[in-house]
Amino acid sequence: MQLTESIKFNFLASVIAMQDIVHTNARDKGWWDEERNDGEAIALMHSELSEALEALRKGNPQDNKIPFDNLTVELADCIIRILDYCGAKNLPLAEAIVAKHEFNTTRPHKHGKKF
Repeated sequence: MQLTESIKFNFLASVIAMQDIVHTNARDKGWWDEERNDGEAIALMHSELSEALEALRKGNPQDNKIPFDNLTVELADCIIRILDYCGAKNLPLAEAIVAKHEFNTTRPHKHGKKF
């Protein structure tokens, strides 16, 4: 499905703003007092995905801090870590997501034959 200009604009504005808000919060909480190792930051993103898988293995119970299931919370944690990292590194994540989606719409059915 192609993105309309309105959807694209709203998505870009929202993700760019959220990236700034998330990174500012992490910086304010001291997570960027010293330069962080790129590999460690990516490993932390990966650990959130591992926690999402573990949530499924345990029947996906409710989170004990916010009113969502553990799978959804761990996926949110992963996205927050990605937004924070991209904010720290000034990476144009929102624009890359839009460009990658638009490219993916041109690919053939089940491209890559990976599965």
